[in-house]
Order: sequence, then structure tokens, then C-alpha cells
Amino acid sequence: MTDLTRGQPFVVERVRLADSGVVVEGEFEPPQLAQLGVDDQVFVAAFVRSHGSIKEMERIFGVSYPTIKSRLNRIAGHLDFVDVDPAPTGADVVDRLRRGEISAREALAALEGS
Repeated sequence: MTDLTRGQPFVVERVRLADSGVVVEGEFEPPQLAQLGVDDQVFVAAFVRSHGSIKEMERIFGVSYPTIKSRLNRIAGHLDFVDVDPAPTGADVVDRLRRGEISAREALAALEGS
């Protein structure tokens, strides 16, 4: 987000590739990080550059641990997260059964749960 949008949602309708001049038009939602305010984008970039070290973030921004955690939690509230532990597919369950990693009863339970 920029001062131009004043916090309002926006849609990108035209993208031009600088090197080739190719233009793509349509309606595109900007990436989630681009939808954050500039201050939050800087904060996220600093967090990544500090390898997620809250101690380093305290030093960089001159604030306390609770302040860093609070800001991270607020920013996280604006972002959708990918499910890092999705339910296994039927093929995954069958593969595990074939390899003997789970029993037939466990396989059935997993298939019923998905």
C-alpha cells in the first residue's frame, strides 16, 4: 500500500514487463505483502533479513520483545497462510499402507477423515 491508496483495497489492471515491453491487462489482486502498509513491509523485510531473530529486531527498531511480537501478530492477522499440514490424499494413504507404515484400520480411518 502507498499513500496513494490511503489504506483502501486496490486492484492492478495492467502489467508491463520492462525488458520486453509485453503488456498484460486484466484484473489482478496484488500479493498479500504488497497490500501491507509501507511501514509493515519494511518491518517484514527486516524480519526476514534478520533471519527471524526477535532479539535482532529489538536492536534494529529499539523496542521491546512484546512490541515486536505484537507487531508480528498484527501483521500475521492480515496474511492468509498456506496449510503446512494438509490432510493426506487417498493416494498418500494407500502408499503408506503399501509400505507397511500404517495398518488397514489406520488407512480406513485416514480415508474417512479426509
